Amino acid sequence: MLNQLDFKSKNIFIGGSSNGIGWESAKLFSDFGGNVTLVSRNNKILRQKISELTNNGTQNHNYIVLDFSSPNELELKLKEFVKKNSINYDVIINNTGGPPSGELENATAEDLLQGFNLHLISFHKILGVLLEGIKNKESGRIINIISTSVKQPLNGLGVSNTIRGAVANWAKTLANELGPHNITVNNILPGATNTGRLKEIINNKAKKLNLKESEIEKQMADQVPLKRIAKPVEVANAVVFLASNKASYISGINLPVDGGRTKSL
Repeated sequence: MLNQLDFKSKNIFIGGSSNGIGWESAKLFSDFGGNVTLVSRNNKILRQKISELTNNGTQNHNYIVLDFSSPNELELKLKEFVKKNSINYDVIINNTGGPPSGELENATAEDLLQGFNLHLISFHKILGVLLEGIKNKESGRIINIISTSVKQPLNGLGVSNTIRGAVANWAKTLANELGPHNITVNNILPGATNTGRLKEIINNKAKKLNLKESEIEKQMADQVPLKRIAKPVEVANAVVFLASNKASYISGINLPVDGGRTKSL
């Protein structure tokens, strides 16, 4: 079905798109004719990555340097960018790195505030800037890449579990509110996926348990019925599907892409 998708003339805003799931999503959207806006903190990497996107000669890709940990600055820069480029988006992909790992009982109030800024507040700021343009098109997609912790909290990720749940409820509320404007809102819940974030988690666990990283990775893979860790593109496939016309009647859902690891329904 993916080879039937068409994003010609569609403008797609993709957070955290210099690597991992965000980057794989960006490549797919460009392959299917979309105009991609890459978003990351690293200007050098963005300049390199934008040249790697498919361009059929009519596509207009661009990028913006944004720091999700500074939502007020993010809002100002995004407003300037949208005005300068006279761009209205069809698809918003909210995606950024997770908060540091650790037990919730050891987290400070500041840790929680930083986590909320990184995810919920920044996502809401993006919505505030881009929503009017989507409403004007009377059709749109908002997709949040969160975590399976929305359905089943993960050990050692206390702050992340807390923040992800808040984002999921934010999204469900928006799905109810924006449905009359023909805008769908959905959440992708990746499980263990071969990204920089997973490598960080594996490294921390290996140090804590005094084990090799390869042993931790095998333990994670063994918890998955498919007995392997996902490739980022496998999650990106789900992102692109939910953004497409094929998913026009799907809204307000939490979709695990985890090889069956999550034990809840």
